[in-house]
Amino acid sequence: MVIVRSWGRLSQEEHLLVPLDSTKDILAQIRYKKPGICFGMGRSYGDVCLNPSGTVWSTRGLDRFIAFDVQTGDLTCEAGVLLRDIQRLFIPQGWTLPVTPGTQIVTVGGAIANDIHGKNHHRFGSFGDHVQNIELLRTDGTMISCSPSYDSDWFNVTVGGIGLTGLITQATIRLKPVVGPWLDTETIPYQSLEEFFQLADDSESEWEHTVSWVDCLAGSGGRGIFMRANPSKQFAKLPSHKRALTMPLVPPVSLVNKLTLKPFNSLYFEWNRKRAGKRLANYESFFYPLDNILEWNRMYGPKGFYQYQSVVPREMGKEATAEMLHAIKQSGTGSFLAVLKTFGQRESIGMMSFPMPGVTLALDFPHQGTVTEKLFARLDAIVREAHGRIYLAKDARMSRHMFEAGYPLFEEFKAYRDPGISSQMSRRLLGS
Repeated sequence: MVIVRSWGRLSQEEHLLVPLDSTKDILAQIRYKKPGICFGMGRSYGDVCLNPSGTVWSTRGLDRFIAFDVQTGDLTCEAGVLLRDIQRLFIPQGWTLPVTPGTQIVTVGGAIANDIHGKNHHRFGSFGDHVQNIELLRTDGTMISCSPSYDSDWFNVTVGGIGLTGLITQATIRLKPVVGPWLDTETIPYQSLEEFFQLADDSESEWEHTVSWVDCLAGSGGRGIFMRANPSKQFAKLPSHKRALTMPLVPPVSLVNKLTLKPFNSLYFEWNRKRAGKRLANYESFFYPLDNILEWNRMYGPKGFYQYQSVVPREMGKEATAEMLHAIKQSGTGSFLAVLKTFGQRESIGMMSFPMPGVTLALDFPHQGTVTEKLFARLDAIVREAHGRIYLAKDARMSRHMFEAGYPLFEEFKAYRDPGISSQMSRRLLGS
């Protein structure tokens, strides 16, 4: 039994950790154990990958590349392969993942199970839109091979299915051609939500990647920094990767607090305002800036932190976002890492996937007990009234009522559950 944490570091409970190192031996390792859940790199923030006092199957050892088709860009690999390894191996060869999240230190299996999204949803949708095949092992020994064109029901429940339909052993992902590791980027400061939405609308047709940082302490005014990028056609030698720094220890109190938030947000806004304009950037610095600080989650102290990420329909986006920012300012707390962006007009392929046409706001909050709970209750009410939902990969406290309102196909999804798989999240939201 070892202590297993997710990225939010909200709990320190023991788990029976079972490493999976070979696809040939998986069934023997899981078949006669208590119900478990797959655990990759633990980069989900809440309890989707946790099973306190129970079993977690570590998939990191399933890290083999199996095949690559140079004509189609189809890559077949095991579920424990990191997105970072795919990017660093294939970008120099002219191929890249079409969709990546804000960190590349996640596994392929985790990316599928949480149907991760990136900064280019309006162009390329979510990760599941580029998966060509999934090999799924059920704990009773049944192996299911599924894709968008055959056994598509199993495919649609496994993409975004938070690991509850079986163990993803391997998958085939279609990469897209790329010239090199460079992006043509532009940084634009904005002073209001009106400006943000105008920039988002104007950028969708010409820019592949769009995202913004928003100052959550500015209230409903919503000043921020808008960033957009396109793959560059420039040919350049891939630079050596920067050596990452490490947050060396867990401070006795959160470094994110009333004393630090306001000066940090002001400095961050002014620094980026002065750097506004166009420049050439490496893909890693644009897509994964926080990967340069290992263990950055330690800065929230021993109690850990929550990430609250919601999406609301576009027609409600401006009003709901303004209300949430106002509620955050009124609460007296706030977030260093506040990300505001729009999703494109496309529905997710996964039955339980998070993205939908609309506006998504993601914020990190230190765990402050009652203060945090009251803020989340207010944010939940705003999201629910706007007919939105909360991202399961980031959640650690959503009520079952909130879950059922945001994911109306949950009853249909339950029919595909693997009875040998259970997580703290599944028990909290689905009852088992």
